Amino acid sequence: MIEMKVMGIALDTRTGSPIVVLNDLDNRRALPIWIGSVEASAIIRKIENIQSSRPLTHDLIIDIAKNTEYTITKVEINDVQEQTYYASIYMFNEKLNKELSIDSRPSDAIAIALRADVPIYVTDNVLATGLVSTDVEKDEQEAQEFKNFIKDVKPSDFEKLLKKNFESDQ
Repeated sequence: MIEMKVMGIALDTRTGSPIVVLNDLDNRRALPIWIGSVEASAIIRKIENIQSSRPLTHDLIIDIAKNTEYTITKVEINDVQEQTYYASIYMFNEKLNKELSIDSRPSDAIAIALRADVPIYVTDNVLATGLVSTDVEKDEQEAQEFKNFIKDVKPSDFEKLLKKNFESDQ
């Protein structure tokens, strides 16, 4: 799993639909997830620290967790099927030594993670499906370094490496 953070909300120019954009902590990869306008508004309200006179739904969920002595510990975006993303919100009750995993839409999980100030993790299978590279220059540099490395490798180098590993296992 890779920890990611909310970069912001964008609009799909074709449909006008909001997209929450998650970035890895190195800002090299981005994961766009199309979401609803209500959820986009909730995420924007938290990013921009816009207060509400009454608790909104995501604030209410945080309050319920606190009042039942659960702490929200993390959220995971853990699956994607037919362009639908799935997430879980993890909560822990210290007195009961009990962890709960609650199924959630990613947009709600992200809005809650922002309010609870907990990490957002994305599984490898989700990243493989929707990841976009945002650091093309760094990717090109790494690709060139790999090409330079590979062009100087000889088959005998692998033989030496295998022999060395075999001897260290003995």
